[in-house]
Amino acid sequence: MERLATELAALGRDAASVGMPDRREGGLRQLHILGGDGLVSFLVVPRDTCVYVVNVAWVG
Repeated sequence: MERLATELAALGRDAASVGMPDRREGGLRQLHILGGDGLVSFLVVPRDTCVYVVNVAWVG
């Protein structure tokens, strides 16, 4: 999880287009992990130059 958070932070503002929803940037984003058995929710705040990991869920 730490590595994924580091990679999202390295993307900076471009992290706002990673994951779902597909056709919209910004807001709360979701990214499937662990082959679809997990879900990471994160928020990109460009004015703070931060990526906040909000929730990590495993449904396996």
